[in-house]
Amino acid sequence: MTLPNYLTFIRIFVSPIFLLVYIAHDSIGISATLLPYILLFLLAVSELSDAFDGYLARKYHQVTDFGKILDPMADSISRLSVFLTFTLEPIRVPMLLIFVFLYRDSVVSTLRTICALRGFALAARTSGKIKAIIQAVTALLIVLFMIPHSLQVITTEKLHEVSTWLVEIAAAYTLFSGIDYVYANRQYIAKLLTQPPKEG
Repeated sequence: MTLPNYLTFIRIFVSPIFLLVYIAHDSIGISATLLPYILLFLLAVSELSDAFDGYLARKYHQVTDFGKILDPMADSISRLSVFLTFTLEPIRVPMLLIFVFLYRDSVVSTLRTICALRGFALAARTSGKIKAIIQAVTALLIVLFMIPHSLQVITTEKLHEVSTWLVEIAAAYTLFSGIDYVYANRQYIAKLLTQPPKEG
């Protein structure tokens, strides 16, 4: 275990807390006015851990095979947890949009893992990094829109409308990044489909 890996675990740990705070804030004494600020703090912790774990791993030469597996898994868990939370009241983002995130991450993770087991690595794509930024900004903007909603400046319907529009943009780019990843690595994927498995 290295410091970058501990930071990655923080991201996984924060994910269910974000959901629990959102759905049970009344029960734990968090007012609707205070809720967006707590969620902003949790998002900040998650995104900063994502930024610093990779930076520290490279700077101090602590890149490990475990970290290479754990980091993308933590990214998927944290962002899917946030967007699944947004399907609940009052935001009510359509669940169908979240399945775009889920399917993209599942396909890419499965391909990456199988190819690694066969002895060749699939290259990361710039579109994947942009996808992560767009998803992070989308989550941030939705929580920021919760502030005027908690103050009754905007209606619940407007919050739902704006949030859905933002997630639609993120989902569209997420789908594109998945297609781009598969297309860019099509030779490796073809090799994966035609190469017989190694005998144990």
